[in-house]
Amino acid sequence: MADANDTKDRPRSRSVGSLRRLAPLLAPYRLIAWGALAMLLTTTVLNLILPIAAGRVVDGFRAERIELMDYYFLSALGIAGCLAISTAARYYLVTRLGERVVADVRRIVYDRVIAMSPAFYERLMTGEVLSRLNADTTLLLSVISSSVSVALRNSLLLVGGLGLMFWTSPKLTAYALLIVPLVVIPILTFGRKVRRLSKLNQQALADSSARASETLLAAQTVQAYTAEDESRRLYGGLVEQSFEAARQRIFARAILTAAVIFLVFSAVVGVLWIGAADLRDGLMSAGELVQFLIYAGLVAGATGSLSEIWGELQRAAGATERLLELMDAEDPIPQPAAPIPAPSPAAGEIVFDDVSFRYPSRPERSALDHVSFTVKPGETVALVGPSGAGKTTVFQLLLRFYDPESGEIRIDGAAAQKMTRQDLRRIFSVVSQDPAIFADTVAGNIAFGAPHATPEAIEAAARAAAAHEFITDLPQGYETYVGERGVMLSGGQKQRLAIARAILRDAPVLLLDEATSALDAESERLVQEAVARLSESRTTLVVAHRLATVKRADRILVLDHGTIVAEGTHAELAASDGLYARLARLQFAPD
Repeated sequence: MADANDTKDRPRSRSVGSLRRLAPLLAPYRLIAWGALAMLLTTTVLNLILPIAAGRVVDGFRAERIELMDYYFLSALGIAGCLAISTAARYYLVTRLGERVVADVRRIVYDRVIAMSPAFYERLMTGEVLSRLNADTTLLLSVISSSVSVALRNSLLLVGGLGLMFWTSPKLTAYALLIVPLVVIPILTFGRKVRRLSKLNQQALADSSARASETLLAAQTVQAYTAEDESRRLYGGLVEQSFEAARQRIFARAILTAAVIFLVFSAVVGVLWIGAADLRDGLMSAGELVQFLIYAGLVAGATGSLSEIWGELQRAAGATERLLELMDAEDPIPQPAAPIPAPSPAAGEIVFDDVSFRYPSRPERSALDHVSFTVKPGETVALVGPSGAGKTTVFQLLLRFYDPESGEIRIDGAAAQKMTRQDLRRIFSVVSQDPAIFADTVAGNIAFGAPHATPEAIEAAARAAAAHEFITDLPQGYETYVGERGVMLSGGQKQRLAIARAILRDAPVLLLDEATSALDAESERLVQEAVARLSESRTTLVVAHRLATVKRADRILVLDHGTIVAEGTHAELAASDGLYARLARLQFAPD
C-alpha cells in the first residue's frame, strides 16, 4: 500500500482491464444486468432498423410504390415508439445497477478501512482514504451507470452499422473504411495521455481533500495560530495542481475529439460525394443513398462517442485501481490463523512478558524495551513517567493496535496475539486523553459501546461519571445533539461523557489514559470516587501525568525511556530518591 506521496509515482494503468475486477460485484445483480443487456440489444437493433425504414419511406414516393407509403410511415413510427420504451428501460436498469454496485463498493471499502489498525494510517492519510471513498466511487458510478452502457451500445452500432453499410453498398463502404487507420491512431496516442493525466487529476484531488480534512478538523488551532493564510495558500496550491491536471486532460480529450470528428465526417462528405455520383448514374436509388448515409452517420457517431468514452474508461480504470488497493489492503496487525477463544468471563489478569516495541514510523527509537510486569485481577495499577516514556504504548499494545516486536502479552494466561482483535478488545473499556465524541446525541455517545443499553442504564453511567448534572442542564438533556467532534461541549464535559461510555460498557478491564486531565478539581474528585468504586470489581490501568490522580492505586509503575525504572505504592515511591520522588516534589511543592 503506497502512502499519499508515493501515489504520485504509481505506474500508469495498463488498460481498462482493472474494471474486470468489478465483475464479482455484479454477480448478485445478474438479472438486472441481463435485463439491461437485453434492452441494450433491443435499442441497438431498432436503431439499425430505422435507416431501412427511412430508406423505404423515401423510395415509397416513387409511383410504383406509392400504395406502400402509409405502411412505411406507420412502421417507422412504431419502431420509434419501441425505441423510446426500450431506451427508457435500459437507462433505468443500467443506472440502478450502477448505483447498487457503487454503494456496495463504498460499503466494502469502508468496512475494510474502519477495521484497519493505526499502523495502516501511519502510511495513508485519512483524507486520502475519504477521497477514494467519495471522488473515486463517484467517477466509477458515472462509468458503470453510463459510460459502459454507451460504450457497448456504440460498439454494437459500429459493428452492425458497418455490416449494414456493406449490405447497402459495398463500394461506398470500402471507401469509408479507408479512413479507419487515421481515426485509430489519435485514439491510441491521446488515450494513453488522457489516462496518465486522469490519474494525476485524481491524485491531486485526493491530496487537496486530505489537506482540507486535516485543517478543518483542527480549525480552532489554525485560527488560534493565525495560520489561515498559510492554510489557504497550501490548499489553493493543491487545488491549482488538480485544476492544471484537469485542464491538460480536458485539452487532450478536446484534441482527440476534434481529430476524430473531423476525420470521420470528412470521410462521410467524401462518401456522399461518390454516392451522389452513383445516384446520378442510376447505380443506386435515393432511398438506398439515404439509408447508407444514416448508417454512415451512426457509425461515425459511434466512433466519435467511443473515442470520448475511452477516455472515461481510462479514468475509471485509474479510480478502480485506487479503490482496489484499499479493498485488497492487508492489515499490518493480522488476525490469527487459528484464533483461541478469549477468556469468558475474563478475570482481568494482565501479563507483559519481556515486551519490546518500536513504532513503524519511528523505527530508530524503542518505545518499550524489555518490559515485564503483571497486573492481578481486580488490581489498580498506575503508569507514570515523563512524556514519551511508553505509558500510552502499553495501552496500544494491550488493545492490539500494534504487535510487540518481541515478548508476549497475556490476558488470563491466554496470548493476546492468538485471539481475534474483536474478542480481545471486548475485554477492555477505554477512556483516552482526547476522547472521540461523535455527531450524535448525548445518549448516543454514552451508548456508543453498548448500543442496546436502556435509558436507565445510560443515566446510571452518567451519574457515576459525574456527568448527569451538566447533561440535564443542556437544552434537550440526554437527547441534545452535541455537534461534530462534540463542538458544543467543553473539554471536561467530553471526558465525562467518555468515562460514562466506558462505565456503561462494563468490561472486565478499565483503561484510563489521562482520563481526568481536562476536569476541574470538583469534577475530578467525583470521577475519582466513581473510578474507585468501579475498580473494586475490575482490573484498572491508569496513565496519568498528574500524580494526585494515582495516589489511590494499589501499585505504581514508573516508566522512563521505555523501561520500568521503579515500582511501588505512592508512599514508597515518594519516600525514595528516584524519578517518581522528583516528579512528586515538583507537583506537590507549595507555591
